[in-house]
Amino acid sequence: MSEEYGNNLVSVLDDEGNEHQFEVLDAIETDEGRYVALLPVYSDAEEAIEDDGELVILEVVNDQGDDLLVPIEDDEMFENIAGIFEERLAEYYEINQVEESSETPLS
Repeated sequence: MSEEYGNNLVSVLDDEGNEHQFEVLDAIETDEGRYVALLPVYSDAEEAIEDDGELVILEVVNDQGDDLLVPIEDDEMFENIAGIFEERLAEYYEINQVEESSETPLS
């Protein structure tokens, strides 16, 4: 992680080896593990405009002394952790919650 202009930035490699930059907005530790809420950082203004602003929430796991960021596999755990981050970040950022509707659209 690097500190640049007061931001906490991390680089993450995806499955294909592509590097992506994120700003760490928040981090929490629970009985189940450690988690971070990230926001993509773009060097290209066009990419930033096209971004949907969705948080990326990952688990921090220690692998032989190195911290790795991995997806949260358990859907219920993900929902719980996402809810915690939404509550914590709501006062600093505008967070729109998307509710799933069980109604089917009229044709």
